[in-house]
This record gives sequence, structure tokens and C-alpha cells, in this order.
Amino acid sequence: MAELISGMFNTSRYKRSQGRIARQVTFAALAVIFAIGAWKINATAITDMGRYVVPLAVLAVGIWIAFRIVNLPKFADFLISVEAEMNKVSWPNRTELWRASMVVIAVIFLLAGILFAYDLVLKAFVGWIFGI
Repeated sequence: MAELISGMFNTSRYKRSQGRIARQVTFAALAVIFAIGAWKINATAITDMGRYVVPLAVLAVGIWIAFRIVNLPKFADFLISVEAEMNKVSWPNRTELWRASMVVIAVIFLLAGILFAYDLVLKAFVGWIFGI
């Protein structure tokens, strides 16, 4: 906990050249969450101060927190390793993606049909036993 608190007031950037894409995307997602929160505060505010000052303060503090979170050593190392693993992934081309998607959709419909048939059989069996 002390590391988190001290990390929030540190102004340096941890391993700034590593894991840039994962850190930028994480920062952007956190900033959007804080921006939506500030917008909701603005929408429900009654006074002018609540309409402008409080949402801007929430947004500024939220962006600072998001920036500091992606630069905490443990979390930054995690994001760096995530980006390194994502670079090792072999992504499918368009035709492979299309074929795999069609297989998944066909299997889902097949399983839905099987479950529907089981349901009909079970409903008929229970109706026959209890005379419904």
C-alpha cells in the first residue's frame, strides 16, 4: 500500500520506452472512465460550481491517477509483459478468420438444435409420466 501511495506522488515515468501501446491503451481506457464520471457529475449538478468546477476537478484528478497507475512499477511491468506476449501471437489472416467464425457459428446452431430436441423429448416424457 505504501508503494501505491508513494507511486501516486512520483513524477517520473517507469521504463518509458517499453510497453508503450499497452500503456497508452490502458491510460486511454481509464481516462475515458473518468471522463464519463465527470460528465455524469456535470449532468446531475444543480449549481454552476457543481456543473463546471467539480467535474473538471474529477477529470483532472482522474487523468493524473490514470497516468500514475500505468507508471507504477508492478503494473507497468505487467503491461510490458502483456505487450511482449501479444507480439508473439500469430494472428490469422482474413480467410482463416472467416472460416473459423463460420465453424463457431455452425457449432453454436448445432448445439442449440440438440438442446431444443432434448427439451422437447424431456417435456414429452415428463408430460407422459405426470399426465399433463
